[in-house]
Amino acid sequence: MEMKQLGGTSFQVSALGVGVWSWGARSYWGYGRDFGLSDVREAFQASLDAGLNFFDTAEIYAGGVSERMLGDLVRETKADVVVASKFAPFPWRVTKSSLHKALDATLARLGLDHVELYQVHFPYSVMRLEPMMQALADAVKAGKIGAVGVSNYGAAKMRRAHEALARRGVPLAANQVKYSLLDRRPEADGVLQTCRELNVTLIAHTPLAQGLLTGKYRPGTLPRGIRRFRGDFRPRSLRKAMPVVAKVQEIAEARGKTPGQVALNWLLRQDGVVPIPGAKTGQQARDNAGAAGWELTPDEVEALDQATSSRRR
Repeated sequence: MEMKQLGGTSFQVSALGVGVWSWGARSYWGYGRDFGLSDVREAFQASLDAGLNFFDTAEIYAGGVSERMLGDLVRETKADVVVASKFAPFPWRVTKSSLHKALDATLARLGLDHVELYQVHFPYSVMRLEPMMQALADAVKAGKIGAVGVSNYGAAKMRRAHEALARRGVPLAANQVKYSLLDRRPEADGVLQTCRELNVTLIAHTPLAQGLLTGKYRPGTLPRGIRRFRGDFRPRSLRKAMPVVAKVQEIAEARGKTPGQVALNWLLRQDGVVPIPGAKTGQQARDNAGAAGWELTPDEVEALDQATSSRRR
């Protein structure tokens, strides 16, 4: 598995990471119904076996259960991994002290004395950006976090965060945003270009559009639970996505790959981008890892570009 430097830090992360939003999430992802703890354990080990060392969670995922599960597995296996988590600045949590308390709670759930990457989950409008970056820089100096990231930040706010951290001698390591063949807005809104300019890794969340790009969903065949009513699964969005899904499937069949592997390989080709697909089972983890080690041809990339040109806005 190819390794990439995380922004301007010394951390080396696998070119493909693992998002663990689904771990422990019952109502949204079906934990306890469609998969369980043994599946999560297998997904974790299969990821390690494939050379993946980058795992991303957040305090709001399953109300903290995702952090606990990831921390338990890291400590049980003594795996040498890069753990990322996120702080959610809700209306009542927009101060420096709020962030420090949240970080301490995250470390307690993980059972770790530090986390390699800590990110502000979204740029809540009431939050004062510069003081929050100062709090993150303080946490770096205290040794509680190794690197600072943001999530869902536009280009302008990302630049401000970068400047505020630079005044403390701390690099902005990453910006985690939605990026996939079905959502190419980072290419049009300046986020991808700004990441490259500032040496900030773009962590691509939802790279498989919550499973839609794997080809297993279509009108009449939708995921169970809340997911079926949101985002790309809404009827009009789903119909518009079908030509893209069909093109991905066509290329996958010709190459002897899965549709998900084609969609992830397209992202792996993007300079400075690290996709973090979710993995609920060992098989999903192995399928995801199969996106690495080969390359789409220029003709295949062109076909995907043409099929998704409208997805850049």
